Amino acid sequence: MPRSPILDVPIAEDPIRLGQFLKLAGLAEDGGHAKALLEAEEVLVNGRVETRRGAQLRAGDVVAVDDRRARPVTPG
Repeated sequence: MPRSPILDVPIAEDPIRLGQFLKLAGLAEDGGHAKALLEAEEVLVNGRVETRRGAQLRAGDVVAVDDRRARPVTPG
């Protein structure tokens, strides 16, 4: 099965908290959904399960939920 393309999501500040990024990237509907995804261990950051909403993401980190992938990018 081919991997999904990675969506580049512009962020204003680097780093960004994982919970914020999940919402910004459309991987979670809201904060409660983000929390549920993390508690269910359904979020991967750079291929590893992440359960902390406050985990710091840097530009280029790849976040995956189900078959969707996104990465924060800084403008410029």
